[in-house]
Amino acid sequence: MGLATNAEQLVEMAVVGYVSQPTVRGYIPHASGEATILPGMSGMIYNARVGDEAFGWAADHLEPGASIAHPDLDADYAMHYLTCMGNQAFVMSGLAKGTEGIVTGEHARLLVDFPPEAAELIGVGDAVQIRAKGQGLQLVDYPHITLKKCSPQLIDSLPIEALDARRIRVPVTMELPIRIMGSGAELNPDFVDQDLMSGDRALMAELGIDQMRLGDLVVVNHADHRFGRGYKPGAVTIGLCIHGDSIMTGHGPGILTLMTCDEPCIEWVIDPDANIANYLNIRKVS
Repeated sequence: MGLATNAEQLVEMAVVGYVSQPTVRGYIPHASGEATILPGMSGMIYNARVGDEAFGWAADHLEPGASIAHPDLDADYAMHYLTCMGNQAFVMSGLAKGTEGIVTGEHARLLVDFPPEAAELIGVGDAVQIRAKGQGLQLVDYPHITLKKCSPQLIDSLPIEALDARRIRVPVTMELPIRIMGSGAELNPDFVDQDLMSGDRALMAELGIDQMRLGDLVVVNHADHRFGRGYKPGAVTIGLCIHGDSIMTGHGPGILTLMTCDEPCIEWVIDPDANIANYLNIRKVS
């Protein structure tokens, strides 16, 4: 039995976006001073899905699956703010019309995972409609814990353990030291992710962070993401790895905020299988 939520009080509504054309930054500067051209954000990625490695790709900020956006800025903002992780998505046009997918990330665009056989048929410009539900979601017995970007489906799928009247325990694949959290600290955690700084490759290997997978649940201790992203002793934030690594200074895999509190009320246990690919039955990874 999962934790009680107010899911029945939430509004479920349709938002739509379109599979985007890939974007290229041009030459991307490396911390060493070199520069290179790499595939960047956006587009329809055929060979990277949630559950795959976050490091090691010849790419910059790799977005797995289909990246969707809306050309009207107001509509795009609405799509970003209303869509939550785990929401259902449906292809509404093109050769893959009728195919069901699932929202697995939010970056510059929304990221949707589709079965490989359907992905082969999806084209740039195809319409994708999302059944958006999750904004306003609360843990009824733990109102001091703030949920962000969580659908009821996601929360119901997570093996969260109630410890007492103030504390819960969440499985994560790893702990990220707050000192390595980089670009995105200044941005709204209800809208976009925060990159970890992966330029120190020796540190990434020492901490095991270079083994991170897309879709991993992670914890950042002493991070308060309720109204922004800041340092507060005792605060805890649970995040989701939604995009791949970057060679840019101050950038790396992106971590989307899922839940946060300003006191030590979220405990965690290390579980190598704590990945939404497993929890949402997208694919089996271990």
